[in-house]
Amino acid sequence: MSELSTREAEVEAEAETDSAPRSAPEHTPDGAPEDAPAPTPVAEEGARTAGDREGELSGTASGPAQAPASDAEGDAPEDDAVPEDVPEDAPAEAESAGDAAEDSVAEPAAEPAADPEDTGVHRAAVRKSLLRPLVSDLPAERPVGRTGRPAAGATPAWAASAPSTPPAPPAAVPLPPAAVPGEDDKDASGPEGTRVMPVPQLLPPGSGHTGSTPLKLLAHLTNTPPPRQTVLRSVVRRFKIWTPLVVLLAVVFVVVQSVRPIPAASLQQAGATSYAFAGAPLPASMPWPNEGQSVAEVEGIGSLGVHGAQTPVPIASLTKVMTAYVILRDHPLTGKQDGPLITVDQQAADESASADESTAHVIAGKKYTERQMLQLLLIPSGNNIARLLARWDAGTQEAFVAKMRSAAAGLGMTQTTYTGASGFEETTVSTAVDQLKLAREVMKNQAFRSVVSLAWVVVPDVGKIYNNNNDLVNPGVIGIKTGSSTPAGGALMWAANKKAGGKEQLILGVVLQQHGGTTVNDSLNAALARSQQLIESVQGGLTSATIVKKGQVVGEVSDGLGGSTPVVAAADLTAAGWGGLRSTLTLTPPPGGLPHSAKAGAVVGTLTVGSGDARASVPAILQSDLKSPSFTSKLTHF
Repeated sequence: MSELSTREAEVEAEAETDSAPRSAPEHTPDGAPEDAPAPTPVAEEGARTAGDREGELSGTASGPAQAPASDAEGDAPEDDAVPEDVPEDAPAEAESAGDAAEDSVAEPAAEPAADPEDTGVHRAAVRKSLLRPLVSDLPAERPVGRTGRPAAGATPAWAASAPSTPPAPPAAVPLPPAAVPGEDDKDASGPEGTRVMPVPQLLPPGSGHTGSTPLKLLAHLTNTPPPRQTVLRSVVRRFKIWTPLVVLLAVVFVVVQSVRPIPAASLQQAGATSYAFAGAPLPASMPWPNEGQSVAEVEGIGSLGVHGAQTPVPIASLTKVMTAYVILRDHPLTGKQDGPLITVDQQAADESASADESTAHVIAGKKYTERQMLQLLLIPSGNNIARLLARWDAGTQEAFVAKMRSAAAGLGMTQTTYTGASGFEETTVSTAVDQLKLAREVMKNQAFRSVVSLAWVVVPDVGKIYNNNNDLVNPGVIGIKTGSSTPAGGALMWAANKKAGGKEQLILGVVLQQHGGTTVNDSLNAALARSQQLIESVQGGLTSATIVKKGQVVGEVSDGLGGSTPVVAAADLTAAGWGGLRSTLTLTPPPGGLPHSAKAGAVVGTLTVGSGDARASVPAILQSDLKSPSFTSKLTHF
């Protein structure tokens, strides 16, 4: 039998079955025609397969058909039922859809015989009245979604009992669009009232992963649970993490330490930093005056003591020391230079005849060199010459006095006030300590020392002049300046020397406010006598001693990285002092700095004691070779 005849027989059988009396479906609307098709199942429970419909039609043709389980239970929604009437003039698209569904039905098990009374009109009416559901192409089994309803692609319970004959693939049935991830529990309408099938949940519930991407499923299937955490595993993991970092830091540290600049070497003093001279303390045994103010020192070695209250008192002709200091500062003389010529003015000539003060007898218009003027100022103590030099230097005595005050302030003479250039004014006051500061500074000038050390001098048109400092006749006495007046009494700024420690040591002292007898000259003689006693005691007590011996370790050279090399004295260090004196030792590096390496015996410093002209020193040398820091020292020292 041909395929066309078989299809016509199937249609006739279906028409006869539909015309036979049977009980109406539970959800068929009232008044629906007997030949109306059965309601379409709800999309939420899944589309029925072609096999289910085929079984229903086959049952109708061969015998009573079994109603679907879902229809019997009455759980199909009413809003999803097929409309009551299908108009005959339905669009061609509906007919073509019905034909496509009809063609997809499998052939029945038994082929019914053709009805000889069948007509083409009857078959067309039957074909037009039949509606078949779309066949789902999703898998027969699908997991349950998060909403508790069957997820897309799950097989309903009524489909599980359907015949296992696979349905023929539907023709020209559009597939539902893919559901949006995360919205699998929402229903969406597809084309022509169909429902969109949700994308199945690929990961099982409770897996800790959401979504439906294949990569997440693959990750879930391939991941293995981590091993149980233990102390050993934690230590091993941290070791693996931190070891490369520590190694990298170690490499960086080694490189930085090896290429960094070597620290500069330094000279450090070691051993004793001072030396105490043996014997009874000299200052305590000196014959200090019982009145006035007195002070003495050995220049560059130390002070011998200060006696008397240091309150400002008149200093008389000691003022002329400051006058000479300012003149030599503004008009210096070096070596045997005599300096410029200075003309004696009428005022200086007139003042030379005064009987109330000490003067130098000069004639107006005569010219003398600067050196000669200084001799007339300091040896006979000419007040008129002091005022003449002030006018020559500054124009007026007042302007010159301002320069004197400025110079005193520069020397730290805080308790000194100058009101004139000669000292005749009793308003010029100072202290023994301040005058010692001036003596210390002015005795550094060679021209000044050469003048004050003279016992007498011959000046043209003046004659031979004797120094009124009678102490100059005593051994070792070299000045400096006397002063006397009724307000000041007797005063003396003195200097002497004594050889000790291999060189001449300069002894300086000042006595003020000394009185004796009934005249001013008696007071000056008292000041001279008491000063001489101080000079002799210091000269007698001044001694020398070897305070550091050759080869004695006095320090070390440090390379800055833990290495050191001993430094020793290259010769005996001998210094001057007196009983009870403690001298300070100083180790200083060379001006050019220290080397990083040198041979033993190289000079790396100077060991010094004292200052000024009393300074004594010896070279400091390396006891052994000085070597540059090693690579290990660079790594172990920061």
